Amino acid sequence: MWSKCLTSSPKFIETHFLMYNKQEILIFEKLESENVQYFFLLASPAMSWDCGLRYMFSVSPALQQGSMCILHDKEDLSRLEMVQRLAKDGCRFLQNHSKGPERTCEPQSDEAVRVCLRERGHDVLVLQRVSSERPDSSTDSVVSDRYVVVSGTPEKILEHLLNDLTLEDDQGTTQDTLLDDFLLTYPVFMSTSDLCQALLGGKEDRKEALERKRKVLHLVSQWVSLCKDFLREDEHVKLFMKTLYRYVLDDLYEHPGLETDVRELQKLYQLHRRHTVDEYSPQRKSKALFHQLSLKENGLQSRGTQRETKEVLCHVYITMDSYLSMRVHAGVVAQELLQAVAERMDVPQGELVLVAVTYPGGRLLLQPQDRVFSDSLRPVGRLHMCRKDLGEVLYPFTDNSELQQRTARMLSLNTWDVAVALTNFDWTIFDSIHEQELVYFTFSRHASSNHTVALELLLQRCNEVQLWVMTEVLLCPTLCKRVQLIKKFIKIAAHCKAQRNLNCFFAIIMGLNVAAVSRLSQTWEKIPGKFKKLFSELETVTDPSLNHKAYRDSFKKMKAPKIPFLPLLLKDITFIHEGNKTFHDNLVNFEKLHMIADAVRLIRQCQKDHMGHSEVRAYTDYLHIIDNQQTLFELSHRLEPRN
Repeated sequence: MWSKCLTSSPKFIETHFLMYNKQEILIFEKLESENVQYFFLLASPAMSWDCGLRYMFSVSPALQQGSMCILHDKEDLSRLEMVQRLAKDGCRFLQNHSKGPERTCEPQSDEAVRVCLRERGHDVLVLQRVSSERPDSSTDSVVSDRYVVVSGTPEKILEHLLNDLTLEDDQGTTQDTLLDDFLLTYPVFMSTSDLCQALLGGKEDRKEALERKRKVLHLVSQWVSLCKDFLREDEHVKLFMKTLYRYVLDDLYEHPGLETDVRELQKLYQLHRRHTVDEYSPQRKSKALFHQLSLKENGLQSRGTQRETKEVLCHVYITMDSYLSMRVHAGVVAQELLQAVAERMDVPQGELVLVAVTYPGGRLLLQPQDRVFSDSLRPVGRLHMCRKDLGEVLYPFTDNSELQQRTARMLSLNTWDVAVALTNFDWTIFDSIHEQELVYFTFSRHASSNHTVALELLLQRCNEVQLWVMTEVLLCPTLCKRVQLIKKFIKIAAHCKAQRNLNCFFAIIMGLNVAAVSRLSQTWEKIPGKFKKLFSELETVTDPSLNHKAYRDSFKKMKAPKIPFLPLLLKDITFIHEGNKTFHDNLVNFEKLHMIADAVRLIRQCQKDHMGHSEVRAYTDYLHIIDNQQTLFELSHRLEPRN
């Protein structure tokens, strides 16, 4: 059964109610009578939850293994729905590893109450008590004690998560966070295939079958909703969803309560059901071993179709040291690139050819209909745009009309419009980033970049904007226009900050602060005082002191939508990753994963609402960039030689 849903093994005793003090261990005794086995829990006087209380479990010997025990006076304890299978020898309650002097009948802080579950002499799950507020109809809120995962094996973490789920609409914040943490970070400790198998496997109590099936469906719904783009192309998930859907349809006749969950599953994964509940009655089940199920074509596009629609940043070198950065679709052919570069450089297309330089040093002349990118979205080689005689299109050390025209073109643009266009470009990429991309990027679990395409694209864009600022300034031959250009970039940076695009804002400020530009003392002396003051204020935001406190405070005050400075966010996540072990004694360190999930959720918060403008994109979509530092310094010294 698909919903043999991860209930505990006979030795597994869930520890939600073990609010005991220090190193006390609950004593488990078994007294047998003629008809009934009695199980007593003897509470030590040192227990903080209720000194000296005794609770009795009664289980009929006739009950089969796996049945739930009856707990008398269970209202005296909080959240005991997970106490299972006590009618089994060898079960034991576990010891709290907290050290310190004993206190009798005194309340403990949440951090002091940490419990551990052992199986076959090994720790398999460590939980910690937390207090959470839940809405209540009679009062404003109800504070209840719950247990969250500290560490554990992947199977026990998932088992605890499923058992802890509630299906009410007003679920607690703590529960939502635990589920979100797991779904964001599970690739760190288990593959998607393993997760699918775990959700289809396990054991179940018949009495709780419906509830547990609904919990699995709820988890799957949240998973598909959160990670739909990642799961769309995963063959394991496709097979899992078909199998799960088939099992759910099988169970509809016996459990009509699953109907609502089925509809939610259909809506999320675009599944068509071609049969009614009545068709799956016991009389007709034998004829329905393989239910007809289809996937909407627009719901699950083929891998090739999706690859065609992806956008990438393409570098087309026009000299050995400079290139045009162009946003193109992944299926672009050589002729399309030739046309775009010819228009941008104002050169007749018939005079140009596109050459791919391979790493061994060979040159491949691309024909007009040749594809530029491979199936892995990697270019066939370093792309060079040359004249037909293989000469360079533009030489940066030669004064020509193109250099004069590019400066005039930039100076003619409205700074606000340029900032809007830059922000639109960045937002298009940022809005497609999924939180899990940061997890994959940090842990490098997969060599393939398919899971981090959008993230890498925006990081690349940030670097290119910085180089673009340097290139524009250092290719400007006259002092007065260079001054105007720097003023222009200062205003663009201020506008990017006003538009809450901190990624581009940082890139522009860093571009103006690079040594090749900042050393132009004659140019900076001509900058008016108010622009110098504005630039100084903007620099303050990028000040790295106190762990970038100025930036963090400023960004926190901004409302969404907004674009964070991604390199700093990745630095924070890397700091958490490298400063904490992922596994402790073969247990997943879920505390670390919670911190990482909490950090990557910033992406979701920033993506609320949408930005929307489409002006001045023609210029900002194609950035002419020199990425050779030696060339940039030579240009700098050529403009203002050393005394």
